[in-house]
Amino acid sequence: MKIGIIIVNYNGKHLLEKNLQSVVDTEYEDFEIIVVDNHSSDNSIGYLSPRFPEVQFIANKENTGFARGCNRGWQIAKGKYILFLNPDTIIPEDGLQLCLA
Repeated sequence: MKIGIIIVNYNGKHLLEKNLQSVVDTEYEDFEIIVVDNHSSDNSIGYLSPRFPEVQFIANKENTGFARGCNRGWQIAKGKYILFLNPDTIIPEDGLQLCLA
């Protein structure tokens, strides 16, 4: 696994959906996606997990904050490199290759 992509979410299911789609649509393929949900009340995980079965979703039982969410994802990531990605970010098709370069 080359890149571990960690995204911390809080009540942003529609932004996160666009974000995840942009990552999945990239030309690069050697990555994992871990979404740490900080106890969202908008059913983010229930809505997105069937749409993105390749994503590992972690549900926090409380909102632990952005930094702790990042650390929780980092603890289980297997990538050689780690990319902390905000859920409102759209990745261009060649974005991950350029990041590695």
